[in-house]
Amino acid sequence: MARRLRQESGVGPEISPTLAAALASIERDGPLTPSALAEAERIQRPTATRIVAKLEERGLVSRASDPDDGRVSLVTVTREGRTLLKRIRSRKNEYLAKRLRTLEPEELTTLANAAEILERLLHERPAAR
Repeated sequence: MARRLRQESGVGPEISPTLAAALASIERDGPLTPSALAEAERIQRPTATRIVAKLEERGLVSRASDPDDGRVSLVTVTREGRTLLKRIRSRKNEYLAKRLRTLEPEELTTLANAAEILERLLHERPAAR
């Protein structure tokens, strides 16, 4: 489903799924340091730095010095970045809504229950081993 939604987003070569995911994380949790982005995306810090550079080249994010620590930069989404995310989400939502309208009521209930469980799993911290 994730792959199909990426295909339906209509972004094409404009931005990769990895860049789109990072951009969404910055919008949701930002402003973020590259280290915080790496943690949020579960990637290495150098990878996050490269991603931020690519997003910045495209005008989708901007960097500014952290007022509390000038050695650190904070990354925020630009107006262009928000516009792109809105377009991506709109197209995905349209596609998903169209597909959901074909389901039976009991199937929709099953999906709603599964979505609640998946959300819980995403936000729970795993128990220490």
